[in-house]
Amino acid sequence: MNPFDRREFLQRSAILSAAAAAGVGIDRSVRAADAPAKVKGSVNDRLRVAVVGVHGRGMSHVNGFANKNNCEVVTICDCDEGVIKNAMETVKKTQGEAPKYEKDIRKVLEDKSIDIISIATPNHWHALAAVWAMRAGKDVYCEKPASHNVLEGAQMTAAARKYNRICQVGTQSRSNPGMRAAIEYIHSGAIGEVKIAYGSCYKPRKSIGKVEKPTEPPKTIDYDLWSGPAPILPVDRSRLHYDWHWVWAYGNGDFGNQGVHEADKARWGLNKPGMPLSVVSFGGRFGYVDDGETPNTELCLYEYPGAHLIFETRGLDTKDYMGAKVGNIWFGDKGYVVCPSYASGTAYTPDGKEVKKFSGGGDQHHFDNFVKAVRSRKVSDLNCDIAEGHQSAALCHLGNISYRMGTPTVIGGDIKAFDSCPEAVEALTRQKAHIKDNSVDIATAKGLVGPKLTIDPKTEKFTAASGGADVKMANSMLTREYRKGFDINEAV
Repeated sequence: MNPFDRREFLQRSAILSAAAAAGVGIDRSVRAADAPAKVKGSVNDRLRVAVVGVHGRGMSHVNGFANKNNCEVVTICDCDEGVIKNAMETVKKTQGEAPKYEKDIRKVLEDKSIDIISIATPNHWHALAAVWAMRAGKDVYCEKPASHNVLEGAQMTAAARKYNRICQVGTQSRSNPGMRAAIEYIHSGAIGEVKIAYGSCYKPRKSIGKVEKPTEPPKTIDYDLWSGPAPILPVDRSRLHYDWHWVWAYGNGDFGNQGVHEADKARWGLNKPGMPLSVVSFGGRFGYVDDGETPNTELCLYEYPGAHLIFETRGLDTKDYMGAKVGNIWFGDKGYVVCPSYASGTAYTPDGKEVKKFSGGGDQHHFDNFVKAVRSRKVSDLNCDIAEGHQSAALCHLGNISYRMGTPTVIGGDIKAFDSCPEAVEALTRQKAHIKDNSVDIATAKGLVGPKLTIDPKTEKFTAASGGADVKMANSMLTREYRKGFDINEAV
């Protein structure tokens, strides 16, 4: 059964049509705010920070701001009071005084003394929290992926420009010295013209198990608030926190979790601004049956003018490819560069001779860069402005749309979807072998082969040129239905 039903399709179509009619479409331009809220600009001014969402990645945000760069974490916000202890104690230890605690971000935004909102919530909250914060006159550091769907990223970008806010996305490789040096080397032409950018997310993920009936949310959580823009659904998994990544209502699979870092770097190195011209995807959730909905194995191909970007996700046990497991490879006509991490890389000649090494990383660089831009008020100072974060997150969303519209197909059969790119055909061959190596019978097991969807980079919508695909359905998947009180279209 296709994991995208007709009811959801009709709801999304109505939303997208309404947004377009209201002028909130993806290609909408916005003016700068006439009177932006006052922000402390002097280096000597202490910036007051609220961290929203502290169960996981949010602790990096706490440590990135607390007593750093003349910043002060004054508020911890999380709708689950049971997960805040570490953050509260860390701030008190670091700054000498415990921060304020708020359950609801809306209460935080009423505090006019707060300068920065740092967001590390589940994905489905990123865009709304960011837009609300920017409308309230706050600058925003938002965890990756920037958005839960394509339209949200465009709306975040529009809000940043409309309200004259600084908005950085947490793909921290953009600020790591080693990665910046590697990308500069690629852009210099040292490996020639780059026609293939490869991103890989080979990160083993165990089954999350399968429950017989929904589990109860923790008593410490406001589940209505946690659900926010998403529908209030039964918790059909044993663990509410983190495993939301593998449920479409909240997450984007590992492609939109770990993989967005590598997708961002692949696009950065390819140096082709804007949306791709087309996307096609293949994948499935192989090796176990559990409560996860998103694929643990996925291959996506994107076409750009004169180049391709190939992205591969593997959640089962696997070997690396050319030294990269969670990393990138850029192939030029004069050599190639392999970056197996956030911060390191090596350049090679076409025959594999080592030419140059790159190194240097650490999350703090990205927080430092954001604070610098907050003080300068220059978007150009940001290493990952929301416009860049939107484009990279969109790669995950576009690939997942093709996947979710896919046709069940025998894995070991003759899959033609990637024939336009020989390197992608090779990647598909490797992926089939990988699936087989994990005891999946590829002669009978099926995955989803998505349609090739063409994209208009100007409107950021799918076009009628997408073969026999249901383009209306594809475009409806660029957004979602929002609950009353949490509608990002109204927020923008």
